[in-house]
Amino acid sequence: MAMKLLALGCINRNGSSRSAGLSPTPHYPSMPKYPKGAAVDDTTVSRAEAKVLFSVVGMTCAACAGSVEKAIKRLPGIREAAVDVLNGRAQVIFFPDFVNEETIRETIDDVGFEATLIPEYDTNDRSTQVCRIRIKGMTCTSCSSTIERALQVIQGVQEAQVALATEEANVQYDPKVVSYIQLLQAIEDTGFEAILLSSGEDMSKIDLQINGVQTGDYMRIIEQSLEALPGVLALESSLEGKKISISYKPDMTGPRTFINVIETTGSKRYKANIFPEGGGGRETHRNEEIKKYYRSFMWSLVFTIPVFLTSMVFMYIPGIKSGLDTKVVNMLSIGEILRWVLSTPVQFIIGWRFYAGSYKALRRGSANMDVLIALGTNAAYFYSVYSVLRAATSSHFKGTDFFETSSMLISFILLGKYLEVLAKGKTSDAIAKLMDLAPETATLLSLDEKGNVINEEEIDSRLIQKNDVIKIIPGAKVASDGYVIWGQSHVNESMITGESRPVSKRKGDSVIGGTLNENGVLHIRATRIGSESALSQIVKLVESAQMAKAPVQKFADRISKYFVPLVIMLSFLTWFAWFLAGKYHGYPESWIPSSMDSFELALQFGISVMVIACPCALGLATPTAVMVGTGVGASQGVLIKGGQALESAHKVNCIVFDKTGTLTVGKPVVVKTKLLKNMLLREFYELVAATEVNSEHPLAKAVVEHAKKFREDEENHVWPEARDFVSITGHGVKATVRNKEIIVGNKMLMLNHNIAIPIDAEDALAEAEGSAQTGILVSIDGEVAGILAISDPLKPGAREVISILKSMKVTSIMVTGDNWGTANSIANEVGIEADLVMAEAKPEQKAERVKDLQASGHIVAMVGDGINDSPALVAADVGMAIGAGTDIAIEAADIVLMKSNLEDVITAIDLSRTTFSRIRLNYIWALGYNVLGIPIAAGALFPSTGFRLPPWIAGAAMAASSVSVVCCSLLLKYYKRPKKLDNLDIGGIKIE
Repeated sequence: MAMKLLALGCINRNGSSRSAGLSPTPHYPSMPKYPKGAAVDDTTVSRAEAKVLFSVVGMTCAACAGSVEKAIKRLPGIREAAVDVLNGRAQVIFFPDFVNEETIRETIDDVGFEATLIPEYDTNDRSTQVCRIRIKGMTCTSCSSTIERALQVIQGVQEAQVALATEEANVQYDPKVVSYIQLLQAIEDTGFEAILLSSGEDMSKIDLQINGVQTGDYMRIIEQSLEALPGVLALESSLEGKKISISYKPDMTGPRTFINVIETTGSKRYKANIFPEGGGGRETHRNEEIKKYYRSFMWSLVFTIPVFLTSMVFMYIPGIKSGLDTKVVNMLSIGEILRWVLSTPVQFIIGWRFYAGSYKALRRGSANMDVLIALGTNAAYFYSVYSVLRAATSSHFKGTDFFETSSMLISFILLGKYLEVLAKGKTSDAIAKLMDLAPETATLLSLDEKGNVINEEEIDSRLIQKNDVIKIIPGAKVASDGYVIWGQSHVNESMITGESRPVSKRKGDSVIGGTLNENGVLHIRATRIGSESALSQIVKLVESAQMAKAPVQKFADRISKYFVPLVIMLSFLTWFAWFLAGKYHGYPESWIPSSMDSFELALQFGISVMVIACPCALGLATPTAVMVGTGVGASQGVLIKGGQALESAHKVNCIVFDKTGTLTVGKPVVVKTKLLKNMLLREFYELVAATEVNSEHPLAKAVVEHAKKFREDEENHVWPEARDFVSITGHGVKATVRNKEIIVGNKMLMLNHNIAIPIDAEDALAEAEGSAQTGILVSIDGEVAGILAISDPLKPGAREVISILKSMKVTSIMVTGDNWGTANSIANEVGIEADLVMAEAKPEQKAERVKDLQASGHIVAMVGDGINDSPALVAADVGMAIGAGTDIAIEAADIVLMKSNLEDVITAIDLSRTTFSRIRLNYIWALGYNVLGIPIAAGALFPSTGFRLPPWIAGAAMAASSVSVVCCSLLLKYYKRPKKLDNLDIGGIKIE
């Protein structure tokens, strides 16, 4: 399976089982790079860390890599882990004091892959890089397909995608075999201009402007000072532009450090700041293109309007007509000379782009829209020149010129291109809006050793570095990803996650850059900045989605290969047929307009056929709809990873749901307590919590959290000391607290310790299981003292979502690793039939269930949230990951639902269906336009109605078809989710 994107994160669920096997999904899973107690000073760490490389067998795609990477990072003492799925390798940087190679290897094995340690390796061996290239000059799918083929045949290129709508190429290549410079050259060789946007070598890069530097010697001193900094990877400087570009590792250094070094080096003679934003951005390029077409169109009007007036209007005004018909030489009139002079700049200067495009296309052995326009306008222009020269050399020749045809044709096509580029720019609005979310400035705090604020400073938000403390006031945007270290507030995250309700934030909670702080003041510590931030990752994901082609686009690509040659042939046949019919009197002479002869009539029909055919509309039908659809999805918290996911999702007729964390909240809570001994509930929970606080199990944490409610008056919960603590895997725990033996666990644990279970306890356990709850027994000194019922609550609206899916003719199935009793109870609650439930399933069994459904003819979507769902997410036709907060890009999935709301499953399917209906409409319009337009242009209606399509009107129609397809796609911007969802109260829920 093709690699999708580099893994950004998975929401993990521990694989340990205990009684019902419930496991929570943390809202914002933390990924500490350093173990607790380990020094975070760079110099200390570098001496203590070690690097190893493993060969990992069995990985098939990046989803597998994401699973392996997450599992490794969950181990204590892991600083960094990177998994290369293409070469089956995993590189790990770790602290030997906390973890060893064998533990890491066993962890990889536990995920389901076979790992072998590679003794020696080159840490700089990077087998795959990805670069993005902007391509100028593409006009239709023929151009994009040609470039794609040229890149794919280069040795070392693993994958190449060229997007006509975004005018960009995404190339995955082996840097040991080929360089990005060779890729650029290959594109240039096909006749297009290529500009490198980014290469895989740039981890983090910043451009600084330096003022005050006069000579190259001073610049070299600054370079040497910067190169000496730890974490600086590469430098590029320009004395003329007073610019220096720095590539660096963001976890070791940052832009403020660079500015400080530059200014200190020059004894304050030099001033440095972030280089002003300029060329290179997609928006800047788009604006330049819009201005270029606008200027060309306006200049063409300057010449075309007089040509139009002299040929179409003034000929009916007696006084002016006689002046224009005045003969200069033989039959050559003043009007013809004027039209010749005025149309020539339009044909050869303003219309030069069509000559250049035609030459490049023909040189590489293909034909595009430029070829059609160049042939059509040249036929009209040079026949007109022939007519003028005949008139100048003959005393009786009466011919007609078509100068207005060539000039008006070029003008209308330029107008069409201008409107098309204008409309195409709006398809990228989603990305522009996302990028605008980042605030321009931030308030940087300086803290003393005790954590007190000693200074505040307003800085450019691009100068934020890792571990900075930032102050966020009410009404301000959060400047960076991080976590709250002080304060309490509500943050509006709708612009990132689509969650409409403000989310409560307090100490320890994660925040996302670009979100809006609503009331209280927050101090946050920055953890992910620049390209690592959630906002940047979303932008990259949406951009990648817009680059990816939907399979249905292959239809347009196949047609484009033969389209232009076929049109040229049809154009020639049209001219030839009308010419022969006229020559041999195949139609009455009365059909021929008085201003022309049969040859000129035939020529007009031929030119009209040539210029009315539009390959652009076909080429834009799919990518523009995909661009708008993915952008709309992102704004609603549904990230769709490209055309493939969109196309598959609209066909889905079966959805497989995981239970824990998907249909349920994923966070167990104590819902009922029954005491069998005469004691205070607070005293009971103190003994239980003192025992359970030593366990990492999700159910234990639920018990401890519930116990805290009985000690709300205390800020720091200190439980009594537990001695002789023992954890019995799969059963429970025991310890001695206040000289009493406390055992907390399931029925089997009690029986193993010869503890009698009263009838009341048996009844309570049966009642809990019947209600989809987990029953836990507590014994004190060998006697059952109480029963706890723990439940993983159903997500709000889960039943309604299943019901709506049923009305959409989508079958819902539940697959879970939990026990059959709990699984059947949950299924009954949400409305899933008992025969559509699979319980006690291992990760590989979930994937097998998906494959069985596919084999029976279903198009299957899998909805899950954890590592154990990854195999099934990959196996499904469409993998949908329930995500939250900053962990927005679960690699195994094709669609990421950034909120934890199940309603987004319906939104994703409905948006996919709506987008695909728009793609079909685009194809119907584009194909129907050509199928109907070409016969009309060829004169099919002329014999019966006398109607013919002049070439300049045919050209205007061609331009209008492309614009109409783009505008049709743009209507997707007004997409609204199904009204059924508006009547449901399915907001995100939070369990304190």
